[in-house]
Amino acid sequence: MQEESLFPDLTNDEKKLIEDFLSEDVNELSDFGAKRREFLKQVSTVAGAMFAYQLMGGQEVFAHSFNQTTGDEINHANIENGITVAFKVNGLQKTLEVDPRMTLLDALREKLLLTGSKKGCDHGQCGACTVIADGRRILSCLTLTATCEGKSIVTIEGISKNGQLHPVQAAFIKHDGFQCGYCTPGQICSAIALMNEAKNGEVSFVTADVRVKARPLQLSDEEIRERMSGNICRCGAYPNIIAAIREVHSGKNVAELWKFAGENNQTQFKSSV
Repeated sequence: MQEESLFPDLTNDEKKLIEDFLSEDVNELSDFGAKRREFLKQVSTVAGAMFAYQLMGGQEVFAHSFNQTTGDEINHANIENGITVAFKVNGLQKTLEVDPRMTLLDALREKLLLTGSKKGCDHGQCGACTVIADGRRILSCLTLTATCEGKSIVTIEGISKNGQLHPVQAAFIKHDGFQCGYCTPGQICSAIALMNEAKNGEVSFVTADVRVKARPLQLSDEEIRERMSGNICRCGAYPNIIAAIREVHSGKNVAELWKFAGENNQTQFKSSV
C-alpha cells in the first residue's frame, strides 16, 4: 500500500513530518504489519506534530523552553492588564504584580506560597480561607488582591510570635479543637478577630442589648457559636472549638471535654478477636 493511500491529501511538508517522526517506513507497516498500539502511537505523534505545524504556520512551535524561563518572567508574560499591589503580609512589605481579578487567597497561596489559608468552597461559605486584614477577619476567597493596597494582612503563618504559639493556638491543641485540620487556620484567625470584636463592644445577632454603649463584651457560649457560625468544621469539633475560645476569652482554665480511652481508670476498648 502506498503512502498516499494511507494518508491522502498530504502536503509536501506534512509528508516530510511523517518521514521524520515514523520509526518505520509506511510501506513496511502495511506489508509486515506493526502492532496496533505502536502504530496508533506513531500516528498520534504525527497528527499532533502536523496540527502544531499548521497552527504555528510552519514556524518553531515553542519560542523558548519553559525550563529556561524564570518564574517572574512567566508571571509577567501571562498577565494581561496587570496591576501592582503593595501591602503587608505578616509584618513584611510585599509588592505583587497580579491580574486585577486575582483573589487574595490565590495571591497568598500561589504568589507568596503561604498555603496555610485553605481553599474550601471558594464561594465564601465555609470560612477555611479566613485571614485578618487591619484587625478584622475577611474571607480571602471573596477579596480581590487589588483592594488590599496599603493594608496589613495576617495569615495563620503570622499568628505565632518568636516561636511561641498564640494563646488561641495553644487552646485549640489543649481542647482538641481540630481533627483533620483543614478548617483550622480559618477557625483560629476567625477566633482571634472575634475576641477583638468583643473588646470593641461589637454586637452580634444574639447580643441581649444592642443599645448599650460599646464596651468589652463577655461572650457566652451562645455568642461564640453565633460569631463563629461562618466557619464550618466538617469533622464536627464544635464543642471543643467553643471550649478553646471560651478559655482564652475568659482567661480562666476550662477542663477538656475529651479524654483518651483508658484515661482516669475509664474502661478501655478491647479487641473482640
